[in-house]
Amino acid sequence: MTHARPHAAELDLTGAERLERQLCQWPGCRCAGEYRAPKSRERLREFYLFCLDHVRAYNRAWDFFKGMNQVEIEAYLREDVTWHRPTWPLGNGQSHQTDGWRWQDPYELFLNGENRGGRQSASEWDRRRPRATKTERMLAVLDLPPDATRSELKARYKQLVKQHHPDLHGGDKRAEERLKLINEAYTYLRDNESFT
Repeated sequence: MTHARPHAAELDLTGAERLERQLCQWPGCRCAGEYRAPKSRERLREFYLFCLDHVRAYNRAWDFFKGMNQVEIEAYLREDVTWHRPTWPLGNGQSHQTDGWRWQDPYELFLNGENRGGRQSASEWDRRRPRATKTERMLAVLDLPPDATRSELKARYKQLVKQHHPDLHGGDKRAEERLKLINEAYTYLRDNESFT
């Protein structure tokens, strides 16, 4: 690309000035090289310095995936999700230690249903553990004991609404979500036979 008229950033530099100020690396250009462009896909941290016109021309012609077939491109994009670092599924029984550190799973929650060491796996434990009823879950939201009275329910509801109202928290979404849970729990418990 040649310029018909002198570019505003075109420089007539002596040897000393040339060392201070980098020229555009486009062949034949005498403008200041102020914009970086990667040298290649394999050398992304090494750059050419171009003037604005030439960096635009370079970028228009740049094809990161040039020379790769469709399978290689798809594999590259899949690996890009994890920044091209190795990954492995949790609980597959392999030890993946780095620098001597190993995460611990004392309750064997990541065993993928396998039974190790004579203990029941996480899925077996989950099936055997008693499920909380909806009433118990709603009482937990309001932080009330199972034997709470209707007057305690109303008092606790008023206290939590004052504490978590979004207007008091500048419209914070977390406070709004918490208030929705509180309202749902109160409505459910208010209409429950145990609080009549």
